[in-house]
Amino acid sequence: MPRKNVDITVPDLTGRRAVVTGASDGIGLAIATRLAAAGAEVMMPVRNRAKGERAAQQIREHHPQAKVTTHDLDLSSLASVAELGEVLRAEGAPIHLLVNNAGVMSPPQRQTTADGFEIQLGTNHLGHFALTSHLLPLLRAGQARVTSQTSVAARSGSLNWDDLNWEQTYDVMPAYKQSKIAVGLFGLELDRRSKEAAWGITSNISHPGVAPTSLLAARPEVGRAEDTREVRVIRWLSRRGMLVGTVDSAALPGLMASTAPTGAGRFYGPQGLGNTSGRPGEHKLWKPFRSAEDAERLWALSEEMTGTSFPTSS
Repeated sequence: MPRKNVDITVPDLTGRRAVVTGASDGIGLAIATRLAAAGAEVMMPVRNRAKGERAAQQIREHHPQAKVTTHDLDLSSLASVAELGEVLRAEGAPIHLLVNNAGVMSPPQRQTTADGFEIQLGTNHLGHFALTSHLLPLLRAGQARVTSQTSVAARSGSLNWDDLNWEQTYDVMPAYKQSKIAVGLFGLELDRRSKEAAWGITSNISHPGVAPTSLLAARPEVGRAEDTREVRVIRWLSRRGMLVGTVDSAALPGLMASTAPTGAGRFYGPQGLGNTSGRPGEHKLWKPFRSAEDAERLWALSEEMTGTSFPTSS
């Protein structure tokens, strides 16, 4: 059965500045491309500068008027995150859109970040938490929309409160789910705190469904020398328009969360069977995202773990 093409209209973003993490390939690159095509000035913080420059050039080739730049960022290093924050604050340009998209999934063995955190929690959640904190003055200046990309895996699972870094026992998939639940709780709590403290920013969360990205592909940096069986199956299904989406369709919920005019504290994802593909739209919050108490507890722990803080008032 041929796939039904789905798309959304991205509004004119001329004069807006967007920061998109994980934009050197996959869904992040698709989001950055669409934002640049709509007129936004797009900054792509990347771990691999050469790969990031190739991605930026790809955007320019398709959209010659695009304004795209890259900066160095390793989300698994709080020092790297702080350095980028310092550089951008020195530049002083307001940020209107922040898309916390980058992520790591299922390393074969437990790994840690430069700061000793379990790598999925440290990269997917703590790195973005710290980045958002460091960029808060620029986000406030731009009355920004922040979008944090969670995962369909976060539909179930929980936070391992007694061992957030999985030091006592390690189970890779529950650890991944925890990291993406943390991303969702952070994005929702960010919107609540912005309202309470009058920061002037809005925050949404989104998930891309399932698509043939590099998340489960060979990634030597996380100890995976070959593509996983799962990503080979996903590619096969995607080529045939079955059950899963494409990279472009998987980017649409994040684009909607970032540009929908009424979005604030909302959750977007594919509307097809199992929420793995299909037209993007708003979701009801999944059970792991519903606890305000969990969100507040996670926020406090995240500030402590990253050594960052958010103001409590305007």
